[in-house]
Amino acid sequence: MSGSIAGVRVPDSGLAREATALVREAASPLLFDHSRRVFVWGALRGEEQGLRFDPELLYVAAMFHDLGLTERFRRTDQRFEIDGADEARRFLHAHGIAGDDADRVWTAIALHTTPDIPLHMAAEIALLTRGVELDVLGIGYDTVSDEQRAAVVDAHPRPDFKNRILAAFTEGIADRPETTFGNVKADVLAHYVPGFVRGDFVEMIKGSAWPE
Repeated sequence: MSGSIAGVRVPDSGLAREATALVREAASPLLFDHSRRVFVWGALRGEEQGLRFDPELLYVAAMFHDLGLTERFRRTDQRFEIDGADEARRFLHAHGIAGDDADRVWTAIALHTTPDIPLHMAAEIALLTRGVELDVLGIGYDTVSDEQRAAVVDAHPRPDFKNRILAAFTEGIADRPETTFGNVKADVLAHYVPGFVRGDFVEMIKGSAWPE
């Protein structure tokens, strides 16, 4: 699974190969392909923005970011993002990577569903969110070329992805609804600002620029 995709070299270190093998075993093909695409999109966005980042750390963050949705790694007492973040940090510590590097990966995964804030943080944190937003919501769709998109989807197809990823989200968090409490300020506006309409994550996915 090494080599290049859309001009992005996929890390091929022992660490990266072990991360790939772990996620391939624990996650569905849907989540595996999604995670690989997230890495490539994040790397492409980093190149476009001229950011310096550690490709190996970004790769581990991308591969582990949805492990909390899997049967093997999901818990019922915390957000699914933290499940993946905790496992990534354990994995890195087991390979002698600690301190700021491990903390950046943990933070990238823990915040990857939190809008805006990660984009003002370290490059690996921002780029994981950029990759997730592009693959799931189509945000930044036109920042990559048609040829780049085709190459990535050819390497890691996304058949009926919108519906299937929504099903994976539902399955992964249905037994811990209390952990889905989000940006509480939307509640304030809903109560006190007439005509306020909440953003809808599902409608954003269904209405994104991606064909499926």
